[in-house]
Amino acid sequence: MATLMLNSLAIAIYLAATAYLALRLYQGRTVGREWLLGAVSLALLAHGAGLYHLLVLPDVLELGFFRVSSLLFWVINLVVLLSCARKPLHNLFVLLLPLSTLGIVASLLGSGTNPIVLSYSLATHVLLSILAYSLLTIATLQALLLAWQNHQLKHHQPSGRVRLLPPLQTMESLLFEMLWAGHILLTLSILSGFIFLDDLFAQHLAHKTIFSIAAWIIYSVLLWGRHQLGWRGYTAIRWTLGGFALLMLAYFGSKLVLELILA
Repeated sequence: MATLMLNSLAIAIYLAATAYLALRLYQGRTVGREWLLGAVSLALLAHGAGLYHLLVLPDVLELGFFRVSSLLFWVINLVVLLSCARKPLHNLFVLLLPLSTLGIVASLLGSGTNPIVLSYSLATHVLLSILAYSLLTIATLQALLLAWQNHQLKHHQPSGRVRLLPPLQTMESLLFEMLWAGHILLTLSILSGFIFLDDLFAQHLAHKTIFSIAAWIIYSVLLWGRHQLGWRGYTAIRWTLGGFALLMLAYFGSKLVLELILA
């Protein structure tokens, strides 16, 4: 009962904050940043407590497909919330909060399928992976906002909603800061997998490993292109989305096949 109440409270706050933020952006009005961040903080407390009851079972961690989806959104929201202290990222919540709501609903409705016991070494690998995916997800959302901002400015439609975003150069700088941080964590995640896992190319891990390395290559080329060739705009956006698509295939694609299709 406590699990349901906590997750329901998180859903209610997420939806209220989404409605407020979407209405403000639609009207082209300034968002009450303190109010929004306070609401998200409260929702994260409820979401985290409810998630704890879903994940932590006696002697095992429930890391099934739906539960990890909810955990991933919790980490992403927390990273964005902390980053808002020095970066104007709060508008990302207009996309994150409804997705987080869906993640919570799925975690409540989806039955647990993969309870496992984690050693400290394996837990390190899992934590690095979740942090890497979280930061690169935020970077992808930033890229989508950047694409919309580029489109509006190139078509001479600088509406009030666009003016609520930081300048284009600032948006690009934020994108590449997050890409660098996510790329470093992804590198550490892949390396820790080779160190801590007995056989990273075992049958149930081969596709995940291949897609993760492919995503790492895409992000590496993008960051090289930015440094050496000055890539920006739609070129940077397309490479960011391509790397993210491979990363999602690596994680969610593998878990979807193993836990829901082949189960």
